[in-house]
Amino acid sequence: MLRFPTWEVADARSPSVPEATRRPYTLLSCCMSLDGYLDDSSPRRLVLSGEADLDRVDGLRAAADAILVGAGTIRADNPRLVVRSPSRIARRLADGRTASPLKVTLTALAKLDPGAAFFTAGDADKLVYCAAHTVGEARDAIGELATVVECGPRVRLEEVLADLHDRGVRRLLVEGGGTVLSQFLSAGLADELQLAVAPFFVGDSAARRLVDDGAYPWHSGRRAGLAGTRVLGDVVLLRYAVSDRFEADGWGSTDD
Repeated sequence: MLRFPTWEVADARSPSVPEATRRPYTLLSCCMSLDGYLDDSSPRRLVLSGEADLDRVDGLRAAADAILVGAGTIRADNPRLVVRSPSRIARRLADGRTASPLKVTLTALAKLDPGAAFFTAGDADKLVYCAAHTVGEARDAIGELATVVECGPRVRLEEVLADLHDRGVRRLLVEGGGTVLSQFLSAGLADELQLAVAPFFVGDSAARRLVDDGAYPWHSGRRAGLAGTRVLGDVVLLRYAVSDRFEADGWGSTDD
């Protein structure tokens, strides 16, 4: 097993969060500024991570069965969501897997661009989960580029996770954006949070913060468990256990 040799491991014991058992192990990964922003409010995307942290994310992608982002992130950032490292790709192919994991998105409005890198980059399958009243619009927009999955009156994370589990997804990497991260955390449907902190301030109240207002299982009276820290160039990575399914020596602690 490939491991992070530089983790400083802390006590990962934490209160359990009620959760369904028929769902993948779910790891949330993101990078924020010192003052808790995911971006600024300028038209250009703000780069928070450094090369070492981007390589960490690439390792997580290589080990995942699926990567999930919200449709808003696809529109705003146009992420490719593919494995970059040739050696990691070679290992996946040798294991009989596609070069990159399954791509998954959630959409309420079905505003989908078929030219987005989510649909065009890589050879992996793509899934789009949307509410029943937008299924037709979604299928018209993307054609055969992805499978559109109807979710009833609205998209419910519990049902999405159960469907992914039924499709064989056992390790799910969630990369954003802020709305999706907020939904997973507030619903208690994440098992692990890997939070990278960039060494600068954004100071822009119009910009996107890490999470939305809401009632979260983890608060001042019920703290998440700090499972480890790691220095990645000038970025500090914090690893948190956010469910009683957290795997201290599992997927989240492995890499090249």
